[in-house]
Amino acid sequence: MKNLLITLCLPLGFGCSQILGTMNTDTTTPQSEQSNQLVSNQRDVAAPVSDDNLFQSGMAPQDNYTKATPPMRKNINHYVRGIMQDMVENLQYVSEQTPLAVSSFIFLDEDYNDGSLLGNQIAESFMHELHSFGVPVIDFKTTDYMRVTSTGDFVFSRDYLELNLDQNFKYVLAGTLVNHQGGVLVNARIVGLESKAVVGSAQGFIPQSVVDALNSSYRTDGIMLKQASK
Repeated sequence: MKNLLITLCLPLGFGCSQILGTMNTDTTTPQSEQSNQLVSNQRDVAAPVSDDNLFQSGMAPQDNYTKATPPMRKNINHYVRGIMQDMVENLQYVSEQTPLAVSSFIFLDEDYNDGSLLGNQIAESFMHELHSFGVPVIDFKTTDYMRVTSTGDFVFSRDYLELNLDQNFKYVLAGTLVNHQGGVLVNARIVGLESKAVVGSAQGFIPQSVVDALNSSYRTDGIMLKQASK
């Protein structure tokens, strides 16, 4: 009788264990899947980047108070240098043994006896460029003495009575100016004093902003100030 009862209980116990195992499996599976979903929904955190790496890659934050360097504005000397280079390409009869003088540039539509700050500065710039190219330049406005006054010491003069009448140059660099929309046209040439032949020529353009920068000391709020005639 005891053997019969043990035999009957063994299948029942085995079946109960299978049911309990199945229940445990069913209850744990949703928890694991839920935890996996939570992990997959999390965003990856990037590793911290050092300041050195940011600096090397150009991504470092810039100081708001740092000001960019403004571009340098070209002045009259830059444009005169370009005109001089064009003139040298077709220059004739002028060499290192040929003295040359430079006169003031005048406006084409004005009196040829009236000079201007722009025309005089262009002449000064051409004197420097000619000397740089190895052409001997004669400054005929230099007197034979030093004139000392209460305001300064002077060796230049525009009074022809104070200048030497005998000048050692046979060629002169001269030119005309024309007001144009957006700037000034420059016509430069080298002429022989005796033959009146043009032995070199060139043309150029100076933007109005460069001309205004030259005259900035004579302007107030955009208005040109002129000295009253005595």
